[in-house]
Amino acid sequence: MHILLAPDSFKESLSAKQVAEALKKGFQEALPDVTFDLLPIGDGGEGTMETLAGVLDVTEYQTQVTGPFGQPVSMSYYQKDEMAFFEMASLVGLGSIPAEKRNPLELETRGIGELILQLVDQGVKTICVGIGGSATNDGGIGMAAGLGIAFYDEQGHLLRPVGASLGRVARIDTSAVPKALEDIELQVLTDVTNPLCGSQGATYIFGGQKGLNPLLFPAVDQAMQDFYQLADARILSMPSAGAGGGMAAGLVAFAGGQISSGIEKSLDLIDFNHKVQKADLVVVGEGRMDLQSLSGKAPVGVAKRTPEKIPVIAICGSLAEDLPAFPSHHIEAAFSIVPGPCEVADALAHAERNLISCARNIGNLLKIKAN
Repeated sequence: MHILLAPDSFKESLSAKQVAEALKKGFQEALPDVTFDLLPIGDGGEGTMETLAGVLDVTEYQTQVTGPFGQPVSMSYYQKDEMAFFEMASLVGLGSIPAEKRNPLELETRGIGELILQLVDQGVKTICVGIGGSATNDGGIGMAAGLGIAFYDEQGHLLRPVGASLGRVARIDTSAVPKALEDIELQVLTDVTNPLCGSQGATYIFGGQKGLNPLLFPAVDQAMQDFYQLADARILSMPSAGAGGGMAAGLVAFAGGQISSGIEKSLDLIDFNHKVQKADLVVVGEGRMDLQSLSGKAPVGVAKRTPEKIPVIAICGSLAEDLPAFPSHHIEAAFSIVPGPCEVADALAHAERNLISCARNIGNLLKIKAN
């Protein structure tokens, strides 16, 4: 038997690579003769670029850009020939901002634009940006400032490029943006399909987890809408524009980006269609599988790309009550690794142990079937 392990990360617990390695260990304990392909994947969310770098032959670099509080910081990116990868969370990831400093309307994303220009200057032709896991809700205005764009209020005063300024923008000056930016292919990888504004948009769906007071949602959402009525009204009806606190919208409007499904692009880059052909079983997984997972997240994305003759099972940290009965969405069965009632902190701390145990138990079932 040959098993292909293609899990996503378990957020706040294990990277996709660590999940794949734990699954392999558990299966091997029950099925010592089984062979494996480890293809940890990401769907555009936090950790996607690091995961891709572990599979692809790329080199990691560090460069200095403006940080979330206006200070110089070191930001990582990956490059191979004329293609580069980086993710928004490397600069303004929710996990890297202390809880007491989380204000999605005040944090700066200028460094994203600065890095794009640095890559353009280096001769990079294709840039892939993962925009999941961000702590900001600025509609990409900070990134745009990093590209050289200036924003002014009705009195002609230069505005600080943060989310709190969106509703005050009256004029946008793009004259300082380098022409070379027009020559690159910018791919925006996301794991959500939320629009920019409205009840399903960036502010209402993701603002709360970033520290935004719900009482501010209506005003912030309106400011975002007013800004894009001025900047690029077509963005307001574009699927996935709300990803990354509106960073997807900004990258399209100001940098010529194209929004792509993060999981589809990731699977293309790692040559999944070829590698899956020799599998007898495909195992997917993520920290928590829920109804939203079925609309384009990593596990279903992998399952849909797997030939029908090859079964797919999901091994997850937990399973939400809103999931349909399996088989569903090309997944034969789904398993939670949590052995019983416990605190979330305990589940996160023991994820590796529980993954090994769950994989071992499933392996034992497979061994019974084989006999």
